[in-house]
Amino acid sequence: METNKNIQDKVDSAFSALDAIEPVNVSPFFKDKTMQVLFAEKEEKQSVWSWFTPKLQLATLVCIVVLNVVAFSKMETASSYDENLSEFAESYGLVASDKDTLILN
Repeated sequence: METNKNIQDKVDSAFSALDAIEPVNVSPFFKDKTMQVLFAEKEEKQSVWSWFTPKLQLATLVCIVVLNVVAFSKMETASSYDENLSEFAESYGLVASDKDTLILN
């Protein structure tokens, strides 16, 4: 029964603490001041990429696409260049063929 008495004493002390709480008086302009601070327009920081505007981004994208198209068209002609070079080397005997090697696999 001693534990029940200790618990009852703690409950009574908690309720007496609640009775000791007094109402708080707040300034009538407190809400307005708080809302002004919270929603005040903040100054935007200048970012490093501020000069990279959407128009410049579009121009850069167009340049990259054009360079890729040119590179792919040159790549097709490069394969014909490699074929022509290998034919030239074979015709003048500059390339060792598999028939000429002494080491057999």
